Amino acid sequence: MQSAPRSDTRVTAGIVALAAIALLIGGAFAGLIFEGAHDPSGALAAFDGYLLRVARFTLWQALLSTLLSVAPALLVARALSRHPTFPGRRLILQLFTVPLALPAIVAALGVLALYGRAGYFAGVLGKFGGGEWPGIYGLSGILIAHVFFNLPLATRLFLESLATVPTDQWRLASQLGMGARPALRLIEWPALRAALPGVAGLVFMLCITSFTIVLTLGGGPSATTLEVAIYQALRFDFDPARAVVLTLLQIGLTVVVVAVLMRLGANTVGDANLPVWSRHYLGVGKVEAVLNSGLIALALLFVAGPMAATVFAGLDADLGRLAGEDAVRLATLTSAGLSFVSALLSVILSLSLIAARRALALRHRAGSAMSLLEHATDTGAGFVLVVPPIMVGAGWFLALRGVTDVFAIAPVMVVAVNAVMAMPFAIRAVRPAYDAASERHERLCLALGISGWDRLRLVDWPSLRRPLATGFAFAMALSLGDLGVIALFGSDSVQTLPYLLLARMGSYRTADAAGLALLLGLVCLMLVVVADWLGREAKA
Repeated sequence: MQSAPRSDTRVTAGIVALAAIALLIGGAFAGLIFEGAHDPSGALAAFDGYLLRVARFTLWQALLSTLLSVAPALLVARALSRHPTFPGRRLILQLFTVPLALPAIVAALGVLALYGRAGYFAGVLGKFGGGEWPGIYGLSGILIAHVFFNLPLATRLFLESLATVPTDQWRLASQLGMGARPALRLIEWPALRAALPGVAGLVFMLCITSFTIVLTLGGGPSATTLEVAIYQALRFDFDPARAVVLTLLQIGLTVVVVAVLMRLGANTVGDANLPVWSRHYLGVGKVEAVLNSGLIALALLFVAGPMAATVFAGLDADLGRLAGEDAVRLATLTSAGLSFVSALLSVILSLSLIAARRALALRHRAGSAMSLLEHATDTGAGFVLVVPPIMVGAGWFLALRGVTDVFAIAPVMVVAVNAVMAMPFAIRAVRPAYDAASERHERLCLALGISGWDRLRLVDWPSLRRPLATGFAFAMALSLGDLGVIALFGSDSVQTLPYLLLARMGSYRTADAAGLALLLGLVCLMLVVVADWLGREAKA
């Protein structure tokens, strides 16, 4: 194997990137620890019935959300796999990627527009309930929104698992005249069962760290999770000691979940563009075909409903008036600027880690253990999955409140936190292309002495241009729709579109909120579509 020079600038760039991540995460932890040590009696007093109730609800809603997402996804994935020529199958699978592109607050508005007290289904649901429909604020709204997000993701993951079944098994089953039930028991269920723990764990993690959905649809103290309680403790009650205890408990739960996920080999970042292959299966009977079609149709209606409601409610708003408001224009420009800088920083940090890992791997001798630095560049960005954005924001909020105006530094915190949180997704898009380019050009660059900026500009850039654009677009979409950090640091002087949307909801200006949701959703969806197209072109 060719070896990289000992003074490779790629390693230096990786160390700087790791230092930036360590500073962001470590500074948040330092703020929490200092606050807890400063007021130990207040921290101890936070261990009360409220804390236990919030922790119990956090786990309970995540468990129910996982069950309601994963169980139907098993059935829908099998139905889709049994009908590779189902009319509109490709369109359905593409539609199932849309929830991954929508900001959580946009999805929450869609759910309210459909099932809320004044929603499109309010009249029908009220008749079934024998009275006026009370709406879905509380646990029911949280569960519906979580299932909307996670049912399509789980379906595609299970469908991918079914696609890994060897063709020889299906050929043999066909020769033996195997029916649907034996095929399920002997062929399909083993593949689904192998994927089940990882998929369920991933969905559970997404639900246990849910913030925006619970904030907008929780409806009160009885439906509050740890992350929302942290936000309330800092922004409304200003009880730093309680916020510290809640944050540490949230981190502990997340660490346990992520550790289990890693042991199960789950895909902890999800994938907005999971490949799904069509296969020729055994014949399907008429009864099974009707049942499968019904399952697919129900899943399609459930996923498409909030999307359609978001569009219709947004179009009913006075979009012209909204576009002319100074607050909307300023929030739009702020969101665009912050998300652009955040995505750029995320891509730079990700590329630095990827390049450093590759350079260290080239030095690595076969059979020897990985160095600590090599291991850090390989998995360092994944550590942010353990630390929810609200925890980072809470830590820095507490650390900086006695030093400066925390609301004045909102842009810096939003850019830094969103950039680091998007790194796992950017790395996923860029790393394969960089490794392939290095494999082709490493010897040539060593022979010609090309390194640093010259190597990136002359050698690597042509191969990395599209993957970097993919990572940038996806990181920008994530940052644009994020509400976690800006919810803590936002103010009248610094507002993003999600923050303004939340403010309009809080002041019961639902028509304005629907219009802003439509705008935000379309922009984020466009960015993810661009990222998907660039990713496909890069692989072609």
